[in-house]
Amino acid sequence: MSSQEKSASFLVRLFPLLGHKNIPWRREILAGLTTFLTMSYIIAVNPQILGETGMDAGALVTATCLAAAIGCFLMGFIADLPFALASGMGLNAFFAYSVVIKQSIPWEVALTAVFIEGIIFIFLTLFKVREAVVNSIPQNMKLAVTGGIGLFIAMVGFSSSGLIVQNDATMVSMGAFHVTTIITCLGVLLIAVLDKLNIPGSILIGIASCSILGWIYALMNPKTAADLGIYLPTGILKFESISPIAGKLAWGHLLDFEMFQSLFIIIVTFLFVDFFDTVGTLVGVSTKAGMLDDQGRVPRVGRALMSDALATTAGAALGVSTVTTFVESSTGVLAGGRTGVTAITTGCLFLAAMFFSPIFIAIPACATAPALIYVGYLMLTSVKGIDLFNITEGMPAFITIAAMPLTYSIGDGLTLGVLSYVFINLIYNIFAPKEKREPVSWVMIILAALFVAKFIFM
Repeated sequence: MSSQEKSASFLVRLFPLLGHKNIPWRREILAGLTTFLTMSYIIAVNPQILGETGMDAGALVTATCLAAAIGCFLMGFIADLPFALASGMGLNAFFAYSVVIKQSIPWEVALTAVFIEGIIFIFLTLFKVREAVVNSIPQNMKLAVTGGIGLFIAMVGFSSSGLIVQNDATMVSMGAFHVTTIITCLGVLLIAVLDKLNIPGSILIGIASCSILGWIYALMNPKTAADLGIYLPTGILKFESISPIAGKLAWGHLLDFEMFQSLFIIIVTFLFVDFFDTVGTLVGVSTKAGMLDDQGRVPRVGRALMSDALATTAGAALGVSTVTTFVESSTGVLAGGRTGVTAITTGCLFLAAMFFSPIFIAIPACATAPALIYVGYLMLTSVKGIDLFNITEGMPAFITIAAMPLTYSIGDGLTLGVLSYVFINLIYNIFAPKEKREPVSWVMIILAALFVAKFIFM
């Protein structure tokens, strides 16, 4: 082998994306665009949430886009997978409301906790701890995770559109029909019909059409539209510096024993939530895309997890909360994305959004809700592969599927699913004849023990 061939081989091992000979560029770029439009709401939502802590909102827009772009590029080049990353919903709310506001902890200290979490994840990934966890989840549970994520993101879509609302008596109930709910319903119908007709980019067309409808309404009824969360773009070009929040890690606070105790609990919480949200998303989306290997493992999962860990560390340095793999990546996967080009395309669009943020921020929730609802339906079809007649497999799968939307957390749903799987099978094995016992991996048992410890001490 010549030195040139050795160099090329080394680059392919380092960046698997370079090993592709025939990439369907149009399909991959369209998938990346679809993913971006579905998750672009984070550009507006993340600064709103983190801004509650006193952080500069303009700087947060830029930092959110930069951190997302870095995560997407890492996922695309290093892992060659079509998954996009950005500051995670739920994790940003925990950062702002539970840590900074409720505990009166400076946001600089909270960012330090996120940075340390990222470093810990890098080491856990290097020693293949996270990879072992992903590969040890049974196949029926992986299918259940896919179905549970489907219900979870569908619930996000129903909620963001106003089709379901909070109700003190029944927890949730149907919302009133108004412009946003009507636009969402029209979007679902449009996407479903276009997809049935095998028209490429049906989800993207649905998002664009619903956005235009929302903007037309805002042009005709600005006050009512504003009350419903629909706004016209306020401009085209705008760029904000990240200097007010970048590099503001507060290492000095680690010397304060009381602050260190609080910081330790915060880091552990970030670890648990991010770890299992990421694992659940990778497993669920990969299963739906048919990307698992013959042994039911996520391809290049170690590289995917390393991309996630590096992005979290970089994001904290830039000034945003934990960066994680987004479940909305499923929209791009279902639009045909299969390589890292999809993630890289999404990352490039996040970079562009730093300069054109007024347009992307103006995409209303009622425009992305139809995509989430429709993808939720598509992902739920995975449950047909679950052996529901075997109660030791079917019951934990059911708990996983039901718990994700009902707890409003992929991580919590996976936690309850793992616990039920381990306890049901271990207790069954005590009483069952030897030849009928169900094997339970030690990784699953250790996970269950950690989850129990989490419930006791946190």
